Amino acid sequence: MKGGPLASLLPRSQERRCAPGLPGRSFRRGPRSAAAGLAVALALAGLVATSGATPQPGLDHPVSADTFARESPFVARSLPLMLGKRWIGNAIAYGPHRDGQRPGGPAPTRAQIREDLHLIAQHWGLIRLYGSVRSAETILDVIHEERLDVRVLLGVWIEAEDRRDTAGVVVATLPEGRAANRREIESAVRLAAAYPDLVLALSVGNETQVAWSSHRVPEALLVGYIREARARTRIPVTTADDYNYWNKPASRAVADEVDFVMTHAHPMWNGLQQGNALDWTKRICAEVQAMHPGKTLVLGETGWATQKHDEGEQATLIKGEPGEAPQAAFHRQLSAWVDESRIPTFWFEAFDENWKGGAPPDEVEKHWGLFRADRTPKQAMGGKAAH
Repeated sequence: MKGGPLASLLPRSQERRCAPGLPGRSFRRGPRSAAAGLAVALALAGLVATSGATPQPGLDHPVSADTFARESPFVARSLPLMLGKRWIGNAIAYGPHRDGQRPGGPAPTRAQIREDLHLIAQHWGLIRLYGSVRSAETILDVIHEERLDVRVLLGVWIEAEDRRDTAGVVVATLPEGRAANRREIESAVRLAAAYPDLVLALSVGNETQVAWSSHRVPEALLVGYIREARARTRIPVTTADDYNYWNKPASRAVADEVDFVMTHAHPMWNGLQQGNALDWTKRICAEVQAMHPGKTLVLGETGWATQKHDEGEQATLIKGEPGEAPQAAFHRQLSAWVDESRIPTFWFEAFDENWKGGAPPDEVEKHWGLFRADRTPKQAMGGKAAH
């Protein structure tokens, strides 16, 4: 779904984005409410306040595509997905927040993260995080300390740095957004250097370009941060966005700046029944690949929720049946296709996160995990279906 540092933080229409440093998820494609936007801003402010990264001297001004030069000639960096003799491209998105925890509020303990990572390591060798502050460093340190066979695609959450009117004219600057972005970049660069054997790639920005995003940023700003991340590291760098951005010619300018294209494609949010979900996913991947020939394609998010609420956007857009049985069926079909096609794919997500979305307990954004929030397995992972 939609995710990012705050992704683990928000609902899809407020539901699907992640929060920095919170491994995460994405949010729903659709307009966000003002309350949702405020919730994200407050969460980001809390995350920024707790981050210890020091901004790089001279970069306290707005970043643009001109701040760092594009590599010339541009040589794409390969994404290393072999761990010994094991291909780890059948991967998982990870958000660590349990009941009573949330981005910008109570955080997971080191012991809880250790428990999660030992569980994850039994099934996956690669995780996706949506941001580089707060829990991200603990996650990497535990993987290193415990010598777990898990690698990380590290997110860099990018927030809006100004507010614009319908004509695109800047009506207000948002220094808190710029400060948050700077801390994300600095933390990501530092962690990539500190854990070179664990951090395989950076993903700068999550769903910042697609039309329905609540935190869109100008293309030049995104490109500036992508170029900076590439200039200051030696690992592959990308940005994650919805297929409804990557399947359009306008996305080629950004695609030219990244080492691989990472797309999100959620059949459930796009009105599909579970029986048609895999064929639709294959078609979407083919469309994105055709738009960007020669680029490595990564499916950064897809999944199937086990509950949904009967009101709001989820009630109108989601046509497929939620539940553990359809989730298990799609997960089984998708995993087989990923292993065969070798298209790197991150299932969204490892664990349910009950802080997401609205108040109703059946809110869809709370229920994308293959494990419940209490870490018991759902049917897809060999558990018994909840009743």
